Amino acid sequence: MRVYNKVFAAFCLMLGCTSGFAQGVSGPQLYNMGFDEWTKVRKQWCLYGEGATEAEKAVWGTANKGLSLLGINGTTPEEEFVAVPGPGKKAARLQSRKVVWAFAAGNIYNGQWVRIINFSGAEITWGTPFKARPKSLSGYYCYKPKPIKHTKPQADLSAGDMDEGRIEVILTDWDKPFHVITNDDKFVDKEGDSGIIGYGTIVLRKANNGYVHFDLPIQYRNSRTPKYVVVVCAASRCGDYFTGGDGTVLYVDEFQFNY
Repeated sequence: MRVYNKVFAAFCLMLGCTSGFAQGVSGPQLYNMGFDEWTKVRKQWCLYGEGATEAEKAVWGTANKGLSLLGINGTTPEEEFVAVPGPGKKAARLQSRKVVWAFAAGNIYNGQWVRIINFSGAEITWGTPFKARPKSLSGYYCYKPKPIKHTKPQADLSAGDMDEGRIEVILTDWDKPFHVITNDDKFVDKEGDSGIIGYGTIVLRKANNGYVHFDLPIQYRNSRTPKYVVVVCAASRCGDYFTGGDGTVLYVDEFQFNY
């Protein structure tokens, strides 16, 4: 049975199935957690495939909507360097860079980019509807940090430090998605927000030549049922404070929830 489960899991992974069999137990997954589906809308790369529903289009957000106005995409599909090779397989490539008005971290998250604010920040929403309680989030990453050149006083990293990345997952019972407003320092309080049900995070500090598999446990704070999930990947974890290394790159691939 173990051999069958492993073979079946590999088969499902190749087909892009969304029911999650890596640990032999199925459970709800998000759309496009393997990062194989992409569409270019005008100049903007979007994390959904051709024919995606409106609900599927709203699952993954990036800063591309704002950056593409300058002809830039911080998050792009990667076809050559992938964790699991095969026809149609892709990864997500997240690159941090200095743009005209600020430093922009390469990122993906569950939610939507809303707007640029005064050319000094952005408003985005965090949260995709999700009602399950997975034990962990697993997948693959490859991190290639650069020394930090761009800093703000609020960050806990300084110029000359090596950049650091982050992968995190937040499960909440918020009544609606959270509106992050970067230039007003309006961020989720991950320690004190009473709406957070479960949380897990990995800080990335080491450069990798190839992909590293991770399994991130989710620590639950109560027994409530989630309403929303936020998976966030950032090439520069202090990017919210416009701090990071120009050219830092984070590749992520083949995410899934385990039950």
